[in-house]
Amino acid sequence: MRIGLPLVAGLALMAVAVSGCASGGVLAQQAPQSPRAEVERQGETLLVRYEMDRDAPVWAFWDSALISEVRQPWRPTQWTVMTPNVVLDRAGHYDILRTKDGSPVPRTVEFRVRPKGVNLEAEYPTLTFTNGAVALPTHQMSVFPMNSVADVTALPSDLNGVEMAVGPTQVSWRDQAGPVLFAGERRPYLITQNERSYVLMGDADVTRSEGLTAVLDPALPQWMSDTLAEAAPVTGQWYRQRLGQAAAGAEKPVLMAAWNGPTDRMTSMGGSVMPGLIVMNFEGQGIIQPTNAVRERALWFIAHEAAHFWLGQTVRYEYARDAWITEGGADLMAVRALKARDPSYDDKAELQTEIDDCVKYAGKPVAEAGARGEHRAYYACGAVFAMAAEGGQHSKTGGDFLDFIRPLIDANREDGVLTASEWLIHYAAQGGRMQVASLMLDMIAKGSDDPAAAVMGILSDWDVSYRDGRVILNSAQPKTQPQSGANG
Repeated sequence: MRIGLPLVAGLALMAVAVSGCASGGVLAQQAPQSPRAEVERQGETLLVRYEMDRDAPVWAFWDSALISEVRQPWRPTQWTVMTPNVVLDRAGHYDILRTKDGSPVPRTVEFRVRPKGVNLEAEYPTLTFTNGAVALPTHQMSVFPMNSVADVTALPSDLNGVEMAVGPTQVSWRDQAGPVLFAGERRPYLITQNERSYVLMGDADVTRSEGLTAVLDPALPQWMSDTLAEAAPVTGQWYRQRLGQAAAGAEKPVLMAAWNGPTDRMTSMGGSVMPGLIVMNFEGQGIIQPTNAVRERALWFIAHEAAHFWLGQTVRYEYARDAWITEGGADLMAVRALKARDPSYDDKAELQTEIDDCVKYAGKPVAEAGARGEHRAYYACGAVFAMAAEGGQHSKTGGDFLDFIRPLIDANREDGVLTASEWLIHYAAQGGRMQVASLMLDMIAKGSDDPAAAVMGILSDWDVSYRDGRVILNSAQPKTQPQSGANG
């Protein structure tokens, strides 16, 4: 059954209820001002000095993600407070600065920092290179004032929609050993404030080619360096042909890849993306020698991260609970990009993994997965939702998920935000089924009593079956046929 206009409006209201927003607790200020931070690299450590722009009982760090797996804060293991009476602590979702006696935090606070590369939950990590260089996310230094520790504890994990009366922290960057690297260029001194990118301190080889600037760890196995440098611009060009112009900087991105060494019995790679920048991190004995499996996975990561230049930066989600839009969408975009590049790529196996993982996590609300540390739910169930969208698109026009998402990207270029309600309304308009939309909304807001049955229902336009306790995907393409007269 197709969704009529009244039901489309109903879906919009339901999606708004799923999204929501929060506020409260931020120290009031008449005019937005900004604290300042100075970061100076001194050999193997950093001296970080804050100059606060006001008196406040507590200062909280914007980026306060937990270390993956162990779910513990990372700053206490790397940052040492040098200022008397000041404590680096944790309150709710945030690392904080407070005083031992409850007095306002001093206007000047200093730290000695020994950077380490650790994997973080849904946040940009520090990158450490084998030659001693270190790359730091610019926003890692940003702080904001609060009235009390209790107010910090009451803050949501997602600050989207929370009105802040303080501007982003202005950060100056210096390296005693020489210029710093930012946006692919060396600079003797740098000030950042609104930028979200990386600053690299230390030696680095910068390789420029048509469509890409590469900053690669000199110890990264050469075959992997060559694979990344070749794949990134080619993948970006394919997306550009399918989706139009991307966000600023994506025409010639910077690729930064770190190498954590050949750890025994490990093959690890991860990535993230910022405006004009793809960041990757590699580790493990399994990456030393080229294999088809590892090469394919590296290409998939490049395709996923490059997809975010469109779905994630040209348009972003409204609230963190809607990360399924960008992460799941980028997963399916990566599958389609790799299949277009290599017809022998096993796209069905990749989609089967998404289905298996969605069934694993969908018993609880997908919207709350981040708070549980189950970020994989955003990717896997988001990919299943994207497959449902592709099924409706294929039924109507014969197209794929990129055909589904391009009109949403184009329609939201000006404000840069793609909401859950806009996604669902477009799903309905492109041939989506009411019962499928209802299943997706329930999975997002409440979780599913029977995740396997819910996933099978969401994939009603696909050839799926239930065998041996699993939802099995029998084909890597939707089973529905385009409507008569539709364009492919």
